[in-house]
Formats: sequence, structure tokens, C-alpha cells
Amino acid sequence: MGLTTPGGAQLCLRGAQLNRTFRSGRLVATALAAALTGTGLTLAVAPAAHAAASDHVAKLPFTTFSALAVDNVHQRVFLADARVGSSSNNGQIAVYTFAGERISTITTAYHVSGLALSADANTLYVGERTRILSYDTTTLAAKSGPTAPTDNCGREVVVVGGKPYYTSQYTDNLTQCATATSYVDDITNGYWQRTGWNDSGKLLLEGGPNDTFLMGQALNASASNPFISVFDGSGATPVRHATRRFADAGGAGALNLKDAAVSPDGTKVALADATAGTRLLNTDDLSDAAEGYPPLPEGAAASSVAFSGDGKYIARGASATGSTPDLLVQPADPGDATAPLEFVFEGSQDGDRVAPRGMEWSADGSRLFAVTTNAAGNQFWLHIIQPPAVQYDVRLGETFTHSPAQAVAGEPLSVRGRLEYDGPAPAEPMKVRATRTDANGTHDLGTFTVRADGAYTVLDEPDLVGDATYTVSYLGDLTHRPATDVTHTVSVGKAASSISLTAPEEASMRTGVHITGTFSAQGRALPERAVLKVERTDRQGTGTLSSVTVGADGTFTIDDIPRTRRETTYKVSWPGDELHQGSSASAEVYVTR
Repeated sequence: MGLTTPGGAQLCLRGAQLNRTFRSGRLVATALAAALTGTGLTLAVAPAAHAAASDHVAKLPFTTFSALAVDNVHQRVFLADARVGSSSNNGQIAVYTFAGERISTITTAYHVSGLALSADANTLYVGERTRILSYDTTTLAAKSGPTAPTDNCGREVVVVGGKPYYTSQYTDNLTQCATATSYVDDITNGYWQRTGWNDSGKLLLEGGPNDTFLMGQALNASASNPFISVFDGSGATPVRHATRRFADAGGAGALNLKDAAVSPDGTKVALADATAGTRLLNTDDLSDAAEGYPPLPEGAAASSVAFSGDGKYIARGASATGSTPDLLVQPADPGDATAPLEFVFEGSQDGDRVAPRGMEWSADGSRLFAVTTNAAGNQFWLHIIQPPAVQYDVRLGETFTHSPAQAVAGEPLSVRGRLEYDGPAPAEPMKVRATRTDANGTHDLGTFTVRADGAYTVLDEPDLVGDATYTVSYLGDLTHRPATDVTHTVSVGKAASSISLTAPEEASMRTGVHITGTFSAQGRALPERAVLKVERTDRQGTGTLSSVTVGADGTFTIDDIPRTRRETTYKVSWPGDELHQGSSASAEVYVTR
């Protein structure tokens, strides 16, 4: 798409660290940004045809939710209800297309929880109350259902090393699920067996590359310092590698795990910690990554996390209320300052928050599947978010103007510039970020809105005399690339001061001279009241009188007994300071005897 001039229909304004918030169902053509080339989500070299962002929403036929699995081969999405607890509860698995159309519902005899696909996507494994079911993903026909230990609380299922691993947790009452022991089992040669791994409370299982998987423990009364561990599942039994607990010696900082994801290259682990936010760890030893992600918006508690198939992007889901974003989609590289896209889900058409364990990407990154729920947790929605197919270029003009023409320390200064962009116009105004660099270092001035015609104004109040260099940045977002920074240097001078005098035309040596005056200084307020020098010049020469201190209201008075007749001149002056120019004023009085 060709560039037009600012204000043209094809221009798209962007701003540094722009956080565009979308109401689900009202997305426009500026949602995500990425270029889809081959099977990966990559940045385009040049503008191409733009695919409008969309958020297809399907209302799930559930009052509970337990699992989500994405079949990239057959382009189907499988979602399971939970309905745990009673042996009389049947289960459902809803099957959707990538466009959000429900094509089938699989009904099971007992409640279902936990879904996982084989590596070739030909088999769907389902955790049922007393069995591990498998289905053909093409025909949706049942293939097998080997028995498994009874589970009353809901299973986790993951396929690693060609076989399913799953959790089993039995209790007499649902209230005991939070602390009851969870066992990790597998299916070998058609039969279930215990792996020997178990612990109290819910255990989360998440697959990774190279036959690895994560096991994470939910925070519970019997586990005040939960763990996250990396396992090798390639052998007959799983072997634990790195493990970590997070609480300090005082018990603070314990993991409150809601979801986990492994980067496609296997080097990073992201955790959705409802207390700490999004944790980013190194997979080899589960140490903190050198650089982590910024905090979620204030009031948002992490609930879900997912890497895109090529590892370029991460989706961070949250539980939030009102206008606080529930979903952020941003570069997976925490060093990339590109601003995230923010989604707010609210209301009866959208849900209110992202459900725990409720997000997966398609393998090529072209779709993000996110399950939302309402505040009561008894309704669920499937959002299928499709990004556009390209990032567009942005340019910051190098021509600036500023006013006033002579910048003054301590007084407002406006620096004006322009921004141009390719591609469609954004849904909301974009912003640029500005800094001022002077002799005292670099100062962040914040963000400034770009108008529809591409113009923006940076507002500042420089507080130092000398050169001030303004740097304007546009850091980009997922729809537009960052722009090259531009700079503008302004010479900042001292603020003016002024003195005015009111004196009589004639006075006598007997009655004396009474002069009133006012003093004012522009720019930054003086740290102390100004002290003025007073000089008298007459026929006998020039002498200095007692200095006067300016009152709080800027006024002062001078009283003098002249020493000789005829013309006498009184000069009042102030030398100035580091931020203000000096000033002076004179008054002539004819003195009689």
C-alpha cells in the first residue's frame, strides 16, 4: 500500500509504547501485527496486502471449562467441560473450526478434563473420570479407552515421548481437591501405570519440545511453597531435571501458578503467576531470565500464558475487571520495546477475563484461541483472534518548530513535529515518546498524542540554561514497525526580570524622597526574595545606599534624604542569577532646599 501525505486516507498514526485497548467484538483493522510467511510469524520486509484483524467469538455450551487443544493439521479446536465431582455427570467435548463454527459435540459417560493431541495430530487424548479416552481427529470416532485410576477433581493430560501422561486425584468430597494427593500416571502398552511422581494439590502438566514437559504445583494449604519442574519424558519413566521453588526464607514470593508455557525452541519457560505476574525462566536451570516482561496492568492477575508457534510472540491472559486489559499480545523477546496490544473483555457478549489454562496459538501464529469466562465462572466464550498479515513503516519527520522562539528556563516550551506512516489508520490516536537531554542528563517527558493530520506537540518546561536536545521516538506496536528516532536542539536562555519605579518629579531636602517600585522575574520562582542595589547620583558624585528587599507581593520602597539640591538620579538594579537575567531602572528627581 503506497504512502500518502499526512491526513490522507491511507495514513496510519502510531505512537511510542502505544497500548491500544480493544473491546472484544469491536476490533478493527489495527489489532495484531505480524507477517505470516510459511509456517512462522515473521516480520515483513515491505508493506503487503493488509488483512483486517478480527475477533470471532463462539459461546461455549458449558457451565464449566477444563481444557483446550488445537489441531493444526485438521484446523480444529477441542474444548472440554469439567463437571467434576459426581459420577452421574456426563462430559462434553465441543469441536470448532478455526473460524469459530461448532461442528460437533462429543458426549462421554462421565465428566471429562484434560485434552492433548498426539504429535501427528491424528489422536485426541481425553481424561475422563475412570478412563483415558482417545478419538480419531478426522472422524471424531472413539479409538480406545483404557482404564485409569478414578479421578474426582479433574485431570491434566499431556502427550510426551509418544504416550499420554495424566494426573489422577481421588477424594470423597470436592472440597478436598485443593490438597488431595495428585499422582502422575501414564499409558504404556495399553495399560495405566504409576510413574512414582506425586504431590499434594493440583498438578499442572505442560508439554515442551524434545520430549520434555513441565510439572507445576498449585498453591494450597498443604504446599505453601509450590514447585515447577522440568521432566524428560522420552524414556520408560519420566526423569526430573531442573526444579525450583520461589518463596524466600520468610515465606514470601511463593509461586501461585495458573498456567505455564515453553518457548518453541525450548530455552524459556513462562509462568502465569497470579501473585507475581508473568515469570520468565531459563529452562535449563529454571533461573530467572536476564530480562523479564513488564508487569501486567495494575489490577490484573495473571491467569494464562502462551507462546506463538514460531516463538516471536507471547500472549499473556489475566483476570481483571472494568477497563483493565485482560489480554496482552506482545513480542516474546522481553528486550523488544514494541508496545503490546491490549484486549478488554467485558460484558455478556465477551466474558470478563481469560480463563486459567485458556489460551493456545495456531502453529503458524495466524490465530490466537482464548477462552474467557464471566465473573461467576459459569459461562465461557471462545475468542479466535486473527492478526493482520503485515507490519507497516513509520517515519518521524526531521523538521521541527518550537515556541516561543527563544526558550526560557522555567517557562513552557512547545516542540512540534510530524509523523508519517503506511497502512490503514489506527482505531485510536497513537503517541510518541520524548526525552530532553541537557547538562544534567536525560529526562523522560512521557508520551504525546499524534493528531489525525500527523502532527504532534511535545510540551516541556526546561529548567537549565544551555542547549536542550529533544529526542522523539516511536517504538512501534504489533501493527507498525518502530521509527528511527529524531532530535531537535533548542538553546534555552535565562528568564527575564524587570524593575519599575514610581518617583516624584520634585522633592525637598527637608522632606526627603519617597520612591515605590515593583520587581518581577519570569520563569522559575526565585528561591529567596530578591535584594536590590540602590545607587544615588547627584552633583557630588555617585554613592550606594542601603539595599532593599522585595516584598512577597513584588513591591518595595526607597526613602532617602538628599544631600544636595538640583537633579538627583536613583538607580535600582538586580544582578540576576543562574536562571534569570538581571535588570535595572532609574528615576530622576529635582531636589529643592
